[in-house]
Amino acid sequence: MPIQRASGVLLHPTSLPGGHGIGDLGPEATRFVDFLVAARQQYWQVLPLGPTGYGDSPYQSFSAFAGNPLLIDLGGLVARGWLEEQALEGAPANDGPVEFGTVVQFKQQALRLAYAGFQIKAGGADREAFASFCRSQATWLDDYALFMALKDAHGGQCWNQWDLALATRQKAALTKAKKAQADAIGYYQFVQWVFAKQWGDLKAYANQHGVRLIGDLPIFVAYDSADAWSNRELFFLDEAGNPTVVAGVPPDYFSATGQLWGNPLYRWDVMAKKGFAWWIARVRQALALYDLIRIDHFRGFEAYWEVPAGEDTAINGRWVKGPEGKLFKALQKALGDDLPIIAEDLGLITPPVEALRDGFKLPGMKILQFAWSDPSNAYLPHNYVPNCVAYTGTHDNDTTRGWLDAAPDDERAYALAYLQADDDTFTWAMIRTVLGSVASLAVVPAQDLLDLGSEARMNMPSTASGNWAWRLGAGDLTVEMGARLASYTVMFGRTPEAAVTKLPHGSDKIEVHSA
Repeated sequence: MPIQRASGVLLHPTSLPGGHGIGDLGPEATRFVDFLVAARQQYWQVLPLGPTGYGDSPYQSFSAFAGNPLLIDLGGLVARGWLEEQALEGAPANDGPVEFGTVVQFKQQALRLAYAGFQIKAGGADREAFASFCRSQATWLDDYALFMALKDAHGGQCWNQWDLALATRQKAALTKAKKAQADAIGYYQFVQWVFAKQWGDLKAYANQHGVRLIGDLPIFVAYDSADAWSNRELFFLDEAGNPTVVAGVPPDYFSATGQLWGNPLYRWDVMAKKGFAWWIARVRQALALYDLIRIDHFRGFEAYWEVPAGEDTAINGRWVKGPEGKLFKALQKALGDDLPIIAEDLGLITPPVEALRDGFKLPGMKILQFAWSDPSNAYLPHNYVPNCVAYTGTHDNDTTRGWLDAAPDDERAYALAYLQADDDTFTWAMIRTVLGSVASLAVVPAQDLLDLGSEARMNMPSTASGNWAWRLGAGDLTVEMGARLASYTVMFGRTPEAAVTKLPHGSDKIEVHSA
């Protein structure tokens, strides 16, 4: 899908200030949209919004369709009269990194109180809106709510550790469980309704102010998820529900043993016989949440690394062909020819992967931090093509300041010379360069706007803890910072709604006003 020349900022909502120990969909989210508007940005990119499981990672979610309850604005529930103000007393601190253990306990308690309040106080219109939501989303919501209720009933255990009749979804056992867990099921449905309403309101606000939302779709789902439990025939699972093969990537320059992700792998032949209905439903759901979606590990659609279950590393794997163009043709038939998809094409990219990406006119990604080897490097701006999305770095990279501090001497020297920068000006020179490139879309992580070091890194791949916790401080995104970003955005023609005054001699600052 062609993207009109524009720019945006990468910031996961959990990293917003305010909230109750974690960023949420409340007032700070709309303030961030206001910052983007003032800075002439047209996109806000987020990480996956699903309910987080293992390691608090948004890439290991209990559902590919559900929203994260931790993002719900509790203040909005107080305003609706379903939650007492006193329930917010003793909330986790609003400054500093997210302490997920504390936040999860506090928010779950508050949300259960809100559900109880809703049951007592909700009017007829709200009850009908809730019931309508449950009906319209039943194809995924019923299984998800039951899955979470049963997970609670089994002390949080993975579903393959449940009673065998439930783990294998025997009809009589499921019927009995639905009756026994009716209240818990209602709670999980309520939470999803609230999330959908709050996210929908935020998206509407952003869109009304000219800001589009970019979501993130992991190619694989977590094993401990409603998706794997309720669609076992779509995955390589044995009769007991255990994976026979799992996902990963092979050994490379960065890891001698590769990366063993452990996600269950799809039976693409079964999916094809079903017309890729599950994937179509997943992408359709994502496009209800976002204006544009990035699909993580795009190369896995051409071929993926299959590792036998039980291996300790990803070394003993093999490449297996994916669905290739058949999936995307099915998506086009269901959703339209211009798929609003960004292909995350990082890593080992082969000509067949490039052909798959380019055949469907999907923009790939260019990461400037990866560029500093030699002039032929594909990540250098002079080698870009317009149909791509350029980043200084992503959530899996160090911050740009952190990269510079740890870079090999030869890469550091090349980067400084190429950008005509020094240590003090390096980060904003990187920002200026991606904005000035021919890439149709340029995206900058919020940490780089603040020129923060490695302490603000969002994720360190292949580590199980200590990630995803970074947060903005209140007032970090200043008017001056927004004006600087706006000046570069206008200078390089990334906003159609601004006019530029004559550039003062010797200055790279621009006065911006509405066209």
